[in-house]
Amino acid sequence: MKTWGFGIIGTGSIADFHAAAIKEIERGKLVAVANRTEERAKAFAEKEGCGYATDYKDLLANPDIDIVCVTTSSGSHAPIGLDVLNAGKHLIIEKPIAMNTKDSLELIRTAKKNGVTLSVISQRRFEAQHVAVRNVLDSGALGKLLLVEVSLPFYRAQSYYDSAEWRGTIDQDGGALMNQGIHSIDLLLWFGGLVDTVYGKTATNTHQMEAEDLGLALLTFKNGAFGTIMASTSIQPGFAAALNLYGEHGTIKLEGSSVTHWTVPGVEAPDLGGNTNYGGVSDPRSISHVNHRIQMENVIAAIESGEELYLKGVDGLRAVQLVEAIYESSAKGAPIKLEEVSE
Repeated sequence: MKTWGFGIIGTGSIADFHAAAIKEIERGKLVAVANRTEERAKAFAEKEGCGYATDYKDLLANPDIDIVCVTTSSGSHAPIGLDVLNAGKHLIIEKPIAMNTKDSLELIRTAKKNGVTLSVISQRRFEAQHVAVRNVLDSGALGKLLLVEVSLPFYRAQSYYDSAEWRGTIDQDGGALMNQGIHSIDLLLWFGGLVDTVYGKTATNTHQMEAEDLGLALLTFKNGAFGTIMASTSIQPGFAAALNLYGEHGTIKLEGSSVTHWTVPGVEAPDLGGNTNYGGVSDPRSISHVNHRIQMENVIAAIESGEELYLKGVDGLRAVQLVEAIYESSAKGAPIKLEEVSE
């Protein structure tokens, strides 16, 4: 059986989670990492027992690497991702897939052209409570979906944004919606479906930075349901994300990794086995790598046997498109109609 060689471009904090996930993949091996700063690349490589490069294109030239994880700053995802795909490597890219819809679409079309796999990290989909919700929606037990609410009352100190020049910038990082809120937005789209129109408002209230630390949106799904979004990094001391679904036959309320209310006719609340830990509220490193591993294993299965890819490029694109529309709506003070993007 083939051993799948991994490379990681970027050795910041999120790269640790990718490396930990790769270690637990039975037929996975971290071959090399890349960072522009040799000291950082070497230190990470020594810790993980792999090779390193200061030019990521040297990593892409390594024939032992099949799959590349891009864990660099958000604004570099598109240009680096395109180089990965054009090198004939499969790509696992951290959220967001890119900073705008145009670049997201270029990544998707480049992967298709080169016959390689592209998957965007959205590891929250693999959490037990979210899988249970998806199964309920697929079964029709909630009936007609009426409203999906997501809120992300997180906190980040000013020191977080001061830690790197790109943090909090619109073109390289985004704010509470594009950075922290993108996971909740992905779940909202996974549960609610395609969005028709959105009205949004954003503000920067408590931080010195370019992007927003508070974003709100009211949206209408193409299926007629409504949705609301609140994402912030100004809410002290920080609280777990919440997600509420209201259908004609029942209600589901989630907070963090816990089910706080479950009224679904004929379906019992999921047994989460006491595993209700939830991270990232005030410390972006306080998350688990387990769901990264599950997603990586799915990518391997999709490449090997054609198993369905759980997180496709278009999933990442739709989340970015919605955030872009919120920004545009806030700037114009008017609702924005979303066009369905064809791959």
